[in-house]
Amino acid sequence: MTRANSYFFCGIGGSGMLPLATILRAQGHAVAGSDRSLDQGRLGGKFAFLEAQGIGLYPQDGSGVTSADQILVTSAAIEETVPDVAAARAVGARRMTRPQLLAQLFNAAETGIAVGGTSGKSTVTGMIGWILHALGRDPTVMNGAVMKNFAQGDTPFASALTGSGDVFVSEVDESDGSIALYRPAVAVLNNITLDHKSMDELRGLFLDFVLKADRAVLNRDDPETAMIAASIPDGRVKTYSLSEAGADLHAANIREGRFAISFDATLTDTRETVHVALQVPGRHNASNALAAMLAVHAAGVPLAEAAHALAGFQGLKRRFEQVGEKNGIGVIDDFGHNPDKIAATLATLHAFPGRLLLFFQPHGYGPLKVMGDALIDTFASRMTAEDRLILTDPVYFGGTVDRSVGSADIVAGIAARGARAEHVPDREAAGDRIAALARPGDRIVVMGARDDTLSAFAAGLLDRL
Repeated sequence: MTRANSYFFCGIGGSGMLPLATILRAQGHAVAGSDRSLDQGRLGGKFAFLEAQGIGLYPQDGSGVTSADQILVTSAAIEETVPDVAAARAVGARRMTRPQLLAQLFNAAETGIAVGGTSGKSTVTGMIGWILHALGRDPTVMNGAVMKNFAQGDTPFASALTGSGDVFVSEVDESDGSIALYRPAVAVLNNITLDHKSMDELRGLFLDFVLKADRAVLNRDDPETAMIAASIPDGRVKTYSLSEAGADLHAANIREGRFAISFDATLTDTRETVHVALQVPGRHNASNALAAMLAVHAAGVPLAEAAHALAGFQGLKRRFEQVGEKNGIGVIDDFGHNPDKIAATLATLHAFPGRLLLFFQPHGYGPLKVMGDALIDTFASRMTAEDRLILTDPVYFGGTVDRSVGSADIVAGIAARGARAEHVPDREAAGDRIAALARPGDRIVVMGARDDTLSAFAAGLLDRL
């Protein structure tokens, strides 16, 4: 993109919209936007941050879209009745979806590293971005979560980094099929598990994603991803594993801490071994680190330098983030919202003693309908006899949606399997219930997605104890 454009983001506060808007603004483009949350008086800090970047904000009533020279950026599923869309149509402004615009920027970069998979892609993206930044490669990074390493002072919502180097690192989304738009130099695939689409659809999307890449980094520990790796015999694929020595990069001597993990990583072809010490916990993060190290190695970074840089990686907001401890009770804020992510969180927590009080706010009625049975199985099979689960109603900010499956249905299924679950529709009432249940030694875990107020809710739980 050689000339400055004028972009208007409809829903600019979204986790995928905000970082893209800040990247474009830092590149010298004119950027403005609207958001339903802004109109509702929510998340004021986020919008103050955008204004501080020189991004204009408008009500979501069409008043910000006034010229055919503007480019309206929307999510893939935006409704035609939204006033900004109607205004763009009236003035003849061009429209692009967020993934179309991101793919345009990504594909123009000399070296694009794209991170896909049902779970872990934000963390792997953050790890890759931090390694390259720490080693002076000055990357541009597009993430769906705030990266703690860059969230300092006047950049509290640092889910993006705009660099002048030749590398563009981005997580890419399969939920709307837009993963097909990207042409990466290096494609990373963590896992393929049920989320927004059927397994058959996911298999096709991820296979196409890998085939378009010059080089691919694949998780040998995930059965679905391993099948893709085995189907591409031309030497473009490198694999990683927590246990299989036959993978191109594998781990050994894994040592878990409550909020850290360390291991040794070995390159099979050279037998080079490095020690990796992370400030984030869980075997899933050891796997994420292997993915990041192998991805940057494919982009020319020595393994030892990548391991050294990873020691400084501080993690992401709302990824197993410790809110605090009070009266012997810990509170953790976590993005877990699909079966795979929830399973990883519970496995990390159950590596150490203590009852879990789980709060889960489903991230929508649609996903709940698709993933309901898998969620029931995950909670029922991975909770201990003493753990307690409180489900509130799904997050809902308006629009048309099928509400035939709700939180009460999920609770009924979990309870039928013998686990202790309750449905408390109102979130504040659910918070009161958790505070009443809590006792010293417990760990309270707030889980959910698509709702930035969950972090404030988690902090409020700590205050209630």
